[in-house]
Amino acid sequence: MKPIGPLMWEHRLIEQIVPLMKKEIDHIGKDNLSNIHFIGIAVDFFRTYADRTHHGKEEDILFRELSKKKLSSRHRKIMEELVTEHGVARKAVKTLMDARERYMKGEVYALDTIRKSLGELVTLYPEHIRKEDKDFFFPVLAYFSEEEQAAMLEAFKEFDRAMIHEKYENLISDLGGKVRKRPVRK
Repeated sequence: MKPIGPLMWEHRLIEQIVPLMKKEIDHIGKDNLSNIHFIGIAVDFFRTYADRTHHGKEEDILFRELSKKKLSSRHRKIMEELVTEHGVARKAVKTLMDARERYMKGEVYALDTIRKSLGELVTLYPEHIRKEDKDFFFPVLAYFSEEEQAAMLEAFKEFDRAMIHEKYENLISDLGGKVRKRPVRK
């Protein structure tokens, strides 16, 4: 398997939340109400899965390794655009999270911010995923040897293994628990 395989599989899951967010936007427009439970799940999904897990592998492994290579100007430009788009997504999710909190406290005007933030994500992700899948992932594999690709795939697997522990160690810590960090395998 090529290292872009897991990244593309993750895209398929991210794509599945987009129509659900569109439904929520429609619901907000029609009923002038938001499903706070759905928004909470969407925020967690984007923060943990799309950003920390998926973008984490891209930025902390793939892009880091690509930055060591002599990339074409086209590939370097696309990589910079992708990093910028990750930042736009983070900002939209943070705004969505903050608006959800305000809405839960009774601030009715936060509903418009919820709708706009969902709209940003709905607009951003399909094109972002298309760009990675069609314009970037396959061409940049040529910069890596088979051995480098295999090492990257293994790094992705280790990254994923550590993610579940990180998520729940942070959860317990946030709840006020004393967390003993697990040793990192070398």
